[in-house]
This record gives sequence, structure tokens and C-alpha cells, in this order.
Amino acid sequence: MAITDWPKAERPREKLLERGPQALSDAELLAIFLRTGVTGKTAVDVARELLVRFGGLRPLLTADADALCAAPGLGPAKYAQLVAALEMGRRHLGEALARGAALESTADTKGYLQARLRDLPHEVFCCLFLDNRHRVLAFEELFRGTLNGTAVYPREVVKRALVHNAAAVILVHNHPSGVSEPSRADETLTARLKEALTLVDVRLLDHLVVGDGEMVSFSERGLI
Repeated sequence: MAITDWPKAERPREKLLERGPQALSDAELLAIFLRTGVTGKTAVDVARELLVRFGGLRPLLTADADALCAAPGLGPAKYAQLVAALEMGRRHLGEALARGAALESTADTKGYLQARLRDLPHEVFCCLFLDNRHRVLAFEELFRGTLNGTAVYPREVVKRALVHNAAAVILVHNHPSGVSEPSRADETLTARLKEALTLVDVRLLDHLVVGDGEMVSFSERGLI
């Protein structure tokens, strides 16, 4: 039976318009994106099979081009649309970190950082440079490492803070393992960076660790 033959309240598009996107399952949301099914299968059927094939929505959205293009119901055109949609979502969240914007929402800031760093296969260390009113001056990736770690040089962090004339800094790095719990090395590094930044009158506001689950904040844990 085609989706157009379903009761109106059960059709994904109509359901979204009437009840909002939060009311839809992963398969229903994906079906709206797919728009059409394949011979003998509705878009919802195809969406359910894709979720099973990739092991869920997130593995599907982060799969590489070859894997996605080879999946039934997808292909190069759908892959391009999917990547574009994901990038629009990241940029939407990233507007909270636009130059000159004040960091008014911790949730928006964390959402953007998770979207940007969570699925990277390697570790990166970034800095968010702020003025004395906590307005964004710049967000930079300063160091890139491997699966297991990154070499971070306090001197370079201080140098970039001075270049931007920053009054405050928020540090952020990801754990590709998915475990956001800070290591002892993370704590030691944070202490060194705080000391180095204090020498040039720059405040270290926080150090955020991005993993699969909840982001860990050094500030919230009283580690800064």
C-alpha cells in the first residue's frame, strides 16, 4: 500500500505538519527525506531497512559516501542532499558562535561543539576566544592528533589569545573513543594552560570534553 493510501494522520509529512517533528520516529523522519520508496516498498519501508542496515540513525548519517551510495533507496543525489542538510544543521548551530555574538545559551554552544567534533575519527583541540563581555572573537582548531591523543602547546594557545586580544578562553577537545570523561592528562594540561593564560591576563572560563554522550565541563565539575 502506498503512503498516500494511509490514513492522513499516519502519513509522515502530514503527521509532522500537524504534531511537529518530535512526534515522528527515526524511520518517519528519514522517509520524508527520501520522499519516494522503491518497487514494492514505501519510503518508510526503505527507511526502516536503512536504519537496520547501518545500525541506527547516527551511523547512517556519518557513513561514508561509498556505503551510502550503495544502499538501496539512496545514491549520489540523495547523498549530496543528506550531506547538505547535515551541514545546514551545523551552520545553524554555529551561528551561536558567530563573531560578535554573546554566549547567552550554554546549550546552543554545547550543541554546536558536539555536532562539529563528536564524530571525528581523530582528536582535535580547539579554542573559543572571547572578549570581556563574552562575545565571540574567534573559534579555532589549534591542534590535531590521532585516535589516542593530541600534542598541545600552551605557548601557541597564549599566542593566539594575544592575536585576538581575547579577555577569556574556552578550551574544547574531543575523545574519538566516545568516552567524554577527562583523563588525568587532560586535568594536568588544563592547569598548565590556565597558568600560562593568567600570566597574560586572560581568563580560562572552561574546558569542554566532547564524547558520544553528555559533554563534560571542567567548570561545572569545579576543576578550574
